[in-house]
Amino acid sequence: MSPQTRPANRRTPIWQAIANALRLDIAENRYKAGDKLPTEAVLSERFGVNRHTVRHALSALVEEGIVHTRRGAGAFVKSVPAEYPLGKRMRFHQNLRQAGRLPSKRNLSLETRPATAEEAERLQLETGDLICVKHGLSLADGQPIAISESHFPEARLPGIAQALSEETSITKAMAKVGVSDFTRASTRIRAVLADATQALRLQVREGAPLLYSTGLDVDGDGVPVEYGMTWFCGDRMTLTFEED
Repeated sequence: MSPQTRPANRRTPIWQAIANALRLDIAENRYKAGDKLPTEAVLSERFGVNRHTVRHALSALVEEGIVHTRRGAGAFVKSVPAEYPLGKRMRFHQNLRQAGRLPSKRNLSLETRPATAEEAERLQLETGDLICVKHGLSLADGQPIAISESHFPEARLPGIAQALSEETSITKAMAKVGVSDFTRASTRIRAVLADATQALRLQVREGAPLLYSTGLDVDGDGVPVEYGMTWFCGDRMTLTFEED
């Protein structure tokens, strides 16, 4: 049974609820990178549990790379969510560098195949026209923050598959096939839970909260050049909407 179809009456373990609360505290900047979290005694008092339960919650945050502990000193915030603006021009490397983070990307797979009817409709192609499908992993300061699946109209942009195999930057790959500029035409976001494969890629627990974003990018003439699906780590990213 996938995380999305688990029974609604299944209770969240107390330690997990505490970990979620602390993630939210960090995501909302109540504790910044380098800050010391309250002691186990204080957290035990806050949540009304014993120290063993608090320790379990902190261990989960340590495993996720959000917190680190020093013997005799306590628990400290290791990372804070990366700010990622959503606007007409979404440029991964540029956006993260402006937020003071070191961006990197990995191409996980790349294939060219005929488009399904739904894929063709999104990209304004005919069913069966060739599309290039790229799966990727995005990182900030070496920590996974998102996985993605992007569809490109190979039929309309011949050579895009080769360009994407040579570049991790979509902007640079687009430039190689003559698309000098492209903008976001639409974006949709909803919350989902990480399945086993996503959890492995993102180094989070199965069932961890993710932000699922879909978006369509178009060229200067309004013609689709990419349809993208991205699963962001809910506690490692802060998505902000900007007017361009």
